[in-house]
Amino acid sequence: MTIPIPPHSENDLPQREKSYWRMLGPGAIMIGMSIGSGEMILWPWITAKFGAGMVWAAAMGVFIQLWVNFEVGRWAVATGESTFTGFARFHRFTIFYFMAILATLALLPAWARTTGITLRMIFFGLDGPGADWMWTALVFAIVFAVLFGPKKIYAALEKVVAALVVVIIFGMIVVAFNVGSSADVWTFIKGFGKFGQVQFDDDFSPLRLFGAVVFAGAGGFGNLYYAYYLRDKGVGMGARIPALSSPLRTGAKDEVLVGYIYREGEENRRRFKDWFKYVILDNTFLFWITNSLTMFLFMFGALVVLHPQGIVPSQDDFIWDLSLILESTMGTWGRYLFFLVAMAAMFSTQLAVSDGGYRLWTDLLHTNFRWARRWAPNQWYLILAVTLMSISIISTWVLETFEGVSALDFFFYNAVLNGFAMALYVPLLLVLNFKYLPKSAQPKPLNVIMVSIAAATYISFALYVLWTKAAGILF
Repeated sequence: MTIPIPPHSENDLPQREKSYWRMLGPGAIMIGMSIGSGEMILWPWITAKFGAGMVWAAAMGVFIQLWVNFEVGRWAVATGESTFTGFARFHRFTIFYFMAILATLALLPAWARTTGITLRMIFFGLDGPGADWMWTALVFAIVFAVLFGPKKIYAALEKVVAALVVVIIFGMIVVAFNVGSSADVWTFIKGFGKFGQVQFDDDFSPLRLFGAVVFAGAGGFGNLYYAYYLRDKGVGMGARIPALSSPLRTGAKDEVLVGYIYREGEENRRRFKDWFKYVILDNTFLFWITNSLTMFLFMFGALVVLHPQGIVPSQDDFIWDLSLILESTMGTWGRYLFFLVAMAAMFSTQLAVSDGGYRLWTDLLHTNFRWARRWAPNQWYLILAVTLMSISIISTWVLETFEGVSALDFFFYNAVLNGFAMALYVPLLLVLNFKYLPKSAQPKPLNVIMVSIAAATYISFALYVLWTKAAGILF
């Protein structure tokens, strides 16, 4: 049985003492999480198949997620707690809804599998030794070492992901300059003007379009991880909550997972406005602009090199096929440059998704179930990391060996499940921020309109998927 969550305690918002520049970090992790899904895989595959006609949908996917992130940041700044604790305050049903989706997602470690495949290609070529699940296990071992090596988990995550993002961005700029011309750029730009135009075939269904729109940007649960990164960075009320520490380095620590609320007053209103300005800048420049740039660079390479030749990356070896983007103009070393960029993109996403997923499970269990209080949050983080990594490796072996589920399928299934999560949590974000936050912290009309558009998008897609599946069963 679940237990009640204590009400927020009142406390003043901390004063921001560091410059915005020195506070950068959470947005960089969001970029690293985003690049390895829709940006690196799904949208280049779609562009290679159909050309630039659906560029508008990719751009829309990132833009509406920008407004979702604002609301996640609003909650985190004002309370210091995760949105999942807020959802549980609103209704206990949300706990079990999200846990059911998360349990299914553990069976589909898309980024770990693709990172492993890319590693194998780098060292042994397309037909290298070892099954996918073996290389997936190696990737998870590296993820474990990065997350549990240092004392402060967030600090290591921020440094590693930020370094990978730099590799990705510079690598893809090299790609763009080597493969494209001004005419190609104009063809790509014209794709933005084809709003509403969609193409489908046997390999690209409305279900896959839903997944691609969800994974343009962080997508799904990834947007909600932003609250954890703001808290561990000491942003807003998060400065009053200790950062998550590695139990292997610091022992068990009973970190606080329930947050605060500030008292209405001129000073607290000023401080909230100051902190929320940071959230806006962090998301606008790092998540939206930089994330969109990297996605468009990957799509541009697919448009210029693959689409004219009719090359559509295969379902299993799409990283190898995408590497033709550089090999065609730069030779063998260009292929390996692309592999390096792909490795950085895939691993940065897997690292961020792993950390966020373990935090999320820890949050849901330790906050809502009395029996889970036997262990400290950072102990749960370790238990869940080992358990979920093991499940993912076994699942990859089963689905690869007996079901023939391709690596690309892992991404699309993952994206659709995350889309169902967004169909519930996006409208709930507005409800939370109006129901529990002080009036000075509540969303303004423009935010309400944009998040409502995002909610309508995800709900419509989710209902359409349910309808088509139900119609297929009944008729």
